[in-house]
Amino acid sequence: MFNLLAIGDPIIDTHVRIDDSNSGCQLIPHGKMKLCFDYGSKIPIRTSFQSLGGNAANVSVGATKLGLESAILSTVGDDTNGKMAIRELAKYGVDTSYLSTDKKSHTRYSVVLNYKEERTILSYSDHKNYFWPKPEPETAWIYYTGLSEGFESLHEDLMDYLERHPTVRLAFNPGSGLLKFGRAYLPEIISRADLLIVNLEEAESITGETIEKEKTYSALINQLLKMGAKEVALTDAEKGAWAGNKDELWHLKSFPVTVVSKTGAGDAFSAGYLSARYYEHDLKHALAWGVANSTAVIQKEDPHSGLLDRKGVELLLNKFKTIVPTAV
Repeated sequence: MFNLLAIGDPIIDTHVRIDDSNSGCQLIPHGKMKLCFDYGSKIPIRTSFQSLGGNAANVSVGATKLGLESAILSTVGDDTNGKMAIRELAKYGVDTSYLSTDKKSHTRYSVVLNYKEERTILSYSDHKNYFWPKPEPETAWIYYTGLSEGFESLHEDLMDYLERHPTVRLAFNPGSGLLKFGRAYLPEIISRADLLIVNLEEAESITGETIEKEKTYSALINQLLKMGAKEVALTDAEKGAWAGNKDELWHLKSFPVTVVSKTGAGDAFSAGYLSARYYEHDLKHALAWGVANSTAVIQKEDPHSGLLDRKGVELLLNKFKTIVPTAV
């Protein structure tokens, strides 16, 4: 039996680091900040490399690092990227028995442009044929996140599985794929979720509200709780993270570190928070695990080398022991 089954697409990311002092690249305020290049120009880069990515892959790797027996369920293409994804997941100890291959599609991939402290992602995805496995997996938790077009049958199989296995707990993060292709399914998933993990932009997209209108993060979280989620964790970059249910709400500030890359930060938070909840820690402890894991990842170029084990989490929390969750 697995502790965690992550459902979502593996992605092969090509990371590109643009030199911060590059005169051909600049940030221009225009609503949200815009990353601009001189049209038709050649932009020098400092480094580039490839790595495994995707919400489900990153969370399963992070949870495995924290001691959970993890597996991933999804579909990859019969291509080089698909083989790389399977190889990398296995290398980190994630069970890939439930990864199927679709010869008519391509494995998802992206180009991650890292400039200053932020990243911009150019993402590719196409329609996939997903398959619910037989025999069915046995797991304590399911983490359900971004899938491609064609996810509908897999979603229906998952909902049926949860109906027949009421003790299995569901953690949900919509990811860009489900927000784009599966908005009609969001109410059903959220109403079934034991844990909903979102960043601020995802929370605003789901509720149709904004932090400017609602004024507080607690108001946004209450909106999500009213949609049926039993517990909500919400992140907002340097402003920290919040976690709450109908009885309590906590906030933890971000830890002051130098940011190298934010790629994988949200997934590291999810892996830390969800693992703590698996170990039956309370919301405050889970919030601390999530922020600690995210803090470690943003100090590295890639999304995996900074991931913490349980001892590493406690060491980092001790380093920042004056920063603790506060009741909201």
